[in-house]
Amino acid sequence: MGGDFAPVNEIEGALLAALEKTNELEVYVVGKTNTINEILKKKNSQPDNLFVVNADDVISMEDSPLDSYKSKPNSSLNVSLGLQKDKEVDAVISIGNTGAVLAHSVLRLGRIEGINRPTIGAMFPAPDGNIMVFDVGASVDCRANHLYEYALMGSIFFSHIFNVKNPKVGLLNIGEEKTKGNELTVEAYKLLENSKLNFIGNIEGRDILFGKADIVVCDGFLGNVLLKFAESILGILKARFRTHSEKNIFNKVWVGMMYGTLKKILADFDYQYHGGVPLLGINGVCIIGHGKSTPLAVKNMIFRAMEVVKKDVNKKIQEGLSVNS
Repeated sequence: MGGDFAPVNEIEGALLAALEKTNELEVYVVGKTNTINEILKKKNSQPDNLFVVNADDVISMEDSPLDSYKSKPNSSLNVSLGLQKDKEVDAVISIGNTGAVLAHSVLRLGRIEGINRPTIGAMFPAPDGNIMVFDVGASVDCRANHLYEYALMGSIFFSHIFNVKNPKVGLLNIGEEKTKGNELTVEAYKLLENSKLNFIGNIEGRDILFGKADIVVCDGFLGNVLLKFAESILGILKARFRTHSEKNIFNKVWVGMMYGTLKKILADFDYQYHGGVPLLGINGVCIIGHGKSTPLAVKNMIFRAMEVVKKDVNKKIQEGLSVNS
């Protein structure tokens, strides 16, 4: 029931996923039953692998993440996580209040043993594929050991989801020298340098989209600013092409001829195709999406959740903690 267009986009996305993976997937749509059923009736579609679960409370973007856990126990978020805790579902996706998703997930499911801070990672395009940045908003204030945990969890996730053996880890900083940065990055450098991870040292902002590292580690404040900036790139590029095409007929023809190629190139900047971002470190599977997520984005969030479950990423993180401790 969260998100800018709730619950229409969630339901349409759930329908897309359920219809595409009829034999592989069961989707539980959690929220106000009457509202959900009305929308399904209008869509004239409810496949056998899509189920509706009632939840009367709604968490808004203005609600305090912690207060809502106590004051709204029957929220769609809390009921969904309860289904996962009771092993009735394998994963939860949400495009609602990110802070609430984080707080409720930790309180309801707990953390993986050995993890102090869960992390949210986001996908960024690179010349040869994708890179991921951890953290992009789970914790704005971090300690050096938290950055190490982000690097470890991010490496394991990236390795198993994208089949990249021993992914390269870079620490986002203002210079390449190991002594550069603030107290946090200097201490984090020491931990990462002495770890068994494939740490390549400090990287700068200009290195990110060129794929110098597979995993980029930073605190959640910096990571969230970086994510929001990256999300604006697609919009400004589209606007510039539109302005260029409107100058004269020749430009319009050129842009029209290039449209198919441009669409493919810019697709890597479109969050819809990546769906959502994983919340790593909790004792469960949770994918967090943008509040404005389209049905396509919701569908791809569900598919990402399926992948994390099938590849048993949490077990791999637990094993990785043992190996790297």
